[in-house]
Amino acid sequence: MDQPPRPALTWRGTAVSRRSLLLGLGAVTAFLAIDLGAVAYANNVIGDRFTRQAIIDRFQRIFGLHPGFRRNHAKGVAVSGRFDSTGAGRELSSAKVFAAGTSPVIGRFSLGGGNPTAPDNPATVRGLGLAIGFPGGQQWRTAMVNLPVFPVNSPEAFYDQLLASAPDPATGKPDPDAMAAFLAKYPATAAATKILKEHPPTSGFTDSTFSSLNTFLFVTDSGTTPVRWVFVPRQQALPAGKGDNALFDALVRQLKSGPVSWDLHLVVGTAEDPIDSTLPWPADRRVVTAGTLTLTTIETEAQGNARDVNFDPLVLPDGIEPSDDPLLAARSAVYAASYRLRAGEPKSPSAITVDEVAP
Repeated sequence: MDQPPRPALTWRGTAVSRRSLLLGLGAVTAFLAIDLGAVAYANNVIGDRFTRQAIIDRFQRIFGLHPGFRRNHAKGVAVSGRFDSTGAGRELSSAKVFAAGTSPVIGRFSLGGGNPTAPDNPATVRGLGLAIGFPGGQQWRTAMVNLPVFPVNSPEAFYDQLLASAPDPATGKPDPDAMAAFLAKYPATAAATKILKEHPPTSGFTDSTFSSLNTFLFVTDSGTTPVRWVFVPRQQALPAGKGDNALFDALVRQLKSGPVSWDLHLVVGTAEDPIDSTLPWPADRRVVTAGTLTLTTIETEAQGNARDVNFDPLVLPDGIEPSDDPLLAARSAVYAASYRLRAGEPKSPSAITVDEVAP
């Protein structure tokens, strides 16, 4: 169905475009300021049959209501560091983040699900959200996961997957009949599930590869190129110990001992490559190494750090455009709804207290 045009965003009464949001270099307050306007946009209707609130309600039905936390990827820690660009990405995009130089970064590691105190499970989807600011007054946000493909390719499939994958209280596992019916209804997810089983997760956060999965369009004066990006780790992860926060505790210990890094690979697509995010691109696609992400600090989530950042995948700088992947608009809308709710709710302490983790 036709969607209304995006309204102009405002910050303290000043009109700004969604793709040209002012940023004070290196200031966390500038990262956070964007969100106060960003929630003004997000279409209420998602897909063909429900609203963004319907997805929020389904998360809350499955995971319970946890005021002040994200409705998905509720458990997490805040990080910060820098992105050092090689300059090679300017071949594909005019975005200033790809000019040779250094940009500040704030980010968040997380585990999928809406329970902020759930015990760490190595099989749970791991997330990395980044907000990258740079000279020129624009910002790039990305919300990535450690999967090779998305398990669904439409908002409707995601909505139905939430219920089909909900644990049965009697067994602690999804109802196999419900899951079988879901996979029969969505053959693209059935195919993606086979791919996911062929790529088991690594041992921790710092040796995980984090991918955009969605296709974006990189733009220069010469034309437009479909791109997917991947952050490839430069280190092994410290072994996880025991306890409810085993994965996060290992991450905290590793970052306390020194920086951790990932190389940004821009995978160059062709007109024949699918936008469908359940489908991988051919392995022989050209890769441009655009720079290195280095994370240097880790903090318990609190006011003023990445706890309060909405890692909206449609906050993009000039030179990067969204593709027609329907998941992008849906993700943006649900993220905005989640942000708006938690911003007005009382806050509870994070399950991960960084200062209590011994180096």
